[in-house]
Amino acid sequence: MNNRSLIRFDWAIKRLLRNKADFSVLEGFLSELLKDEIVIQSILESESNQRIDTDKFNCVDILVKNSKEELVIIELQNQNEYDYFHRMAYGTSKAITEYISIGEPYKNIKKVFSINIVYFDLGQGDDYVYHGKTDFIGIHKLDKLMLSAKQTELLGKAEPFQIFPEYYVIKVNQFNDVAKDSLDQWIYYFKNNEIKDDFTAKGIGEAKELWRVDNLSAEEQLNYKKHIENLRYGASMAWTMKVDAEDRVRKDEKLQIAKELKNNGATLDLIIKSTGLSRDEIESL
Repeated sequence: MNNRSLIRFDWAIKRLLRNKADFSVLEGFLSELLKDEIVIQSILESESNQRIDTDKFNCVDILVKNSKEELVIIELQNQNEYDYFHRMAYGTSKAITEYISIGEPYKNIKKVFSINIVYFDLGQGDDYVYHGKTDFIGIHKLDKLMLSAKQTELLGKAEPFQIFPEYYVIKVNQFNDVAKDSLDQWIYYFKNNEIKDDFTAKGIGEAKELWRVDNLSAEEQLNYKKHIENLRYGASMAWTMKVDAEDRVRKDEKLQIAKELKNNGATLDLIIKSTGLSRDEIESL
């Protein structure tokens, strides 16, 4: 591993967000994604983002509060998880309920953004960045439900979606490596662990300078190297399990064919030749 190479984004946000200089990197990414000037007020300590040294977990998440008192969940997932959408819903619900005190009015609930950076093909879709928000559309007139003038005056918001959680999904592996805009430059970094010299996205220059492996202490460099090895091990195990599952399916198909041939009176030699199964496997059917 080249010591001048960049630290992976997941490891950096989990281990390096300890000072304002590092905040500027994350602020840049969030500003590009949310199309707003994001200033991080604090990294919130919660059950889900406590520093755990068991790096074999394939999930990294962190909870941030910005200067507008909004909550931002950033989650990175390396391997497939079929109920991942459910976890996104649970994460925002938990954040809402954890950060409102007993006796507070509902108007004090925090706006929550759920940002999900995934390295697997979540759901079904051709894009690599998705945005979900809550709009209320009339089923008869197809108009959008807005807040009343009084609600806007009291709450400082014009539309219901500004109250409800918003979700972003970045499907890293679906990105084609062509950075067409500043957000793409960040996604290029997520996918390739590289920042090109001509990239100009907010915060990305700071990431290139601050998040280098050779900026880490000797102990942290060893920890980071172990983290990378664990990721490779996890990817290898996932691939092995996939191959084994495919082999089991093929074996079951061959056994089914052999069983049908046997029931139809085919000779043992023909069944062996047709399926590649052993004599013992066929005779045990």
